[in-house]
Amino acid sequence: MAEVETSSISTTDTELLSDVSSPERLSRWPPGIFPMPTFAYEVELKLREGNTAFERNGKCLQLSRDQKHDILEKLAATIYSFKAYPNDRELSKAAEALVSKHPCLKELGSETGWYGWKNSIKYKMGNYRTKLRRAGCQDVIVNAGKISRSNPENEPSHSNLKRPKRAEVNFLPDFPKGQDLASLERQRLEIIHEVQKTEKTLPLIDRMMQTTFALRRQEVVTNSPPVRDILERWPALCLESQVYAEFQRITNQNLPNIFYEELDRHTLRLMTLYRQRASKTGKTSDALADILRIHDLQDQQDVHTRHTTVLYALPVLLCEDVSGFFKTCRVEDSDEPDVGDAPVAILTAVSDNTEKPIHFNPIKISIVH
Repeated sequence: MAEVETSSISTTDTELLSDVSSPERLSRWPPGIFPMPTFAYEVELKLREGNTAFERNGKCLQLSRDQKHDILEKLAATIYSFKAYPNDRELSKAAEALVSKHPCLKELGSETGWYGWKNSIKYKMGNYRTKLRRAGCQDVIVNAGKISRSNPENEPSHSNLKRPKRAEVNFLPDFPKGQDLASLERQRLEIIHEVQKTEKTLPLIDRMMQTTFALRRQEVVTNSPPVRDILERWPALCLESQVYAEFQRITNQNLPNIFYEELDRHTLRLMTLYRQRASKTGKTSDALADILRIHDLQDQQDVHTRHTTVLYALPVLLCEDVSGFFKTCRVEDSDEPDVGDAPVAILTAVSDNTEKPIHFNPIKISIVH
């Protein structure tokens, strides 16, 4: 059953918290205009003169090989700070932003004025990843060992690439400074020991989970273990606070805020859809009608009541069997609740014996795994 988070903290633990390494990427891909980096001083002067001349007579700037190299190198580093493997649309955004800020770099005869720049940035990103791979960067080393002249039997270069999913920002960070596989493994064992305590030192657990984040991501990305194996090796992920923290580490986003924001956005439309379906006949309609009837009988119908109704009714609408997922028990029962063979279940503890399809005022809700 999910652990109850009780915490204690000492002065020594507080001091340890200041020695936590931050993830490599602190920002997601910018939603608006791609931010231009500052180029070398000589290049900035050249671009300023070129932009002035372009405004006067529409003359494009001719760059030297070194100047173009500096622009592409700085752009590649900036792009990598957001994403190691940008897609075609994102590369186009970067090239468009470059020409928009420095119109003297427009390409004559090009429909967009920046298509050639996009291709140059694309190839430079490949070269930049190669440099990082040789330097030992785990984010790109994971995709090493592809086909080459010396290894013609290896995988094709574009097959089975391990890339971040859409929401992932910190996909495979390097180990923190001063840490190696052995030291991080020792901290992993310390986390297990700390989680098993009745009085857990939650800030200390958070500090060690932050430090061992790179090791955890290495295991997940390279080995793709089952969830059960991950939880056995990292039991702190059974704590609610660490579920939120891990989501923050990977995506740089607050999980509860995002979830409830999206839930609020769809609640009214879902409630309308439930009522429309409940007015018809059929097994699904009857189940929805029972849930809505209990919802309407509540003395106080606030945002929490609506959230509960929407979440309970959604699998019913989708005709999903969640009998093994949603479990109910009486809080007075001393026996361990029977959750069957379900790998994960939501256990709701209530104070009455009434069988209901939904409970709005439970005594306790736990995650059982």
